[in-house]
Amino acid sequence: MKRLVQITLISLAAASLSGCSTISSTWNNWFGDAKNKPAVLETLSGPATGRVVWSAKGGDVSFPLSIATLGDSFIVASNDGTVRALAAADGRELWRVEAGGKLAAGVGSDGRFSAVVNRDNELVVLEAGRVVWKKALPTPVIAAPLVAGERVFALTLDRQVLAYDALDGRKIWEVRRPGEPLTLAKAGVLLAYKDTLIVGQGARLAGIDPLKGELRWEASVATPRGTNEVERLADLVGPAVRQGEVICARAFQSSVGCVNAERGSALWNRVVGGTNGIGADDQVVVAGDASDRLSAWKLANGDLAWSADQFQLRKLSAPVLLNKQVLVGDYEGQLHLLDRDTGKTRSRIATDGSPVAAIALLGDTALVATKNGGLFAIKAE
Repeated sequence: MKRLVQITLISLAAASLSGCSTISSTWNNWFGDAKNKPAVLETLSGPATGRVVWSAKGGDVSFPLSIATLGDSFIVASNDGTVRALAAADGRELWRVEAGGKLAAGVGSDGRFSAVVNRDNELVVLEAGRVVWKKALPTPVIAAPLVAGERVFALTLDRQVLAYDALDGRKIWEVRRPGEPLTLAKAGVLLAYKDTLIVGQGARLAGIDPLKGELRWEASVATPRGTNEVERLADLVGPAVRQGEVICARAFQSSVGCVNAERGSALWNRVVGGTNGIGADDQVVVAGDASDRLSAWKLANGDLAWSADQFQLRKLSAPVLLNKQVLVGDYEGQLHLLDRDTGKTRSRIATDGSPVAAIALLGDTALVATKNGGLFAIKAE
């Protein structure tokens, strides 16, 4: 039987091992240390390179929120089970649905159906302002479901993939990956590429036929190494990013790498610690390490473009890239805008003082969600 491991327990076990400087840095990052204080923010004097175009208030967020982007709207969720669609242009509330319980994961949507997972570990599917069905899931889920092709896909913490009919909740298929002694209690990778479902299973990306649940290809993002199960743990963590036929992802405390989803083959990977998802545009892939040092690699070949250490130990969010800038949030609710080509800080925007929970892109607008329920739409200029 697979064992689900919380990140904090992994750190406790690994910190006792010699030579585990990356895990030790992560421990200091999460729990604080007299010698490892968060970096003091630099003084900025240049013109603002981003602005808040609208803001809204929602409920608190303590689960790994994924913001769905469809058409001209953002779809967000909060702890209390409220799911809302907001107009990207001005933040107007387009619709609101109550999922009927506190949430553990969400939100996925195709515009017609939206899906979340509640704390009773039920997959809840919503349509036209109401709950249309619920299904109990076999093991815990914290990754947002994927809704596509009138199907709802769920990825469990032990990396099972389950497919349900969006209309009536009938289970269509399931895929299990045997042989993984440990799995990580962190949201995994689940997205679509053309007619292929892309799933993170262990340190690999798998391409699955969404109609039959059959494996089409596998490609490694990392090569797990170590003398025990904890050291070899290299599950892929979300969010992953797609640029054309290239999909890039992070393997927990191991590597950042990219695969070609058309051919199902690995392109490159770079050994770097870290626990959060990554960001990319058509030029670079950006990720933070265990100490919140940011690095950018060229999308085409994985060559290092730059590294930046001005945000060390500031508990950064996963980055996103917009208009040649890197947007990343920190534990104080500060949104930092960096030059994509150099990594230098260009501007900074304050939100509500609580940690940034998620950032999503829709066209030329980024929506920043905070743990205290703040929603801030940003234009990067």
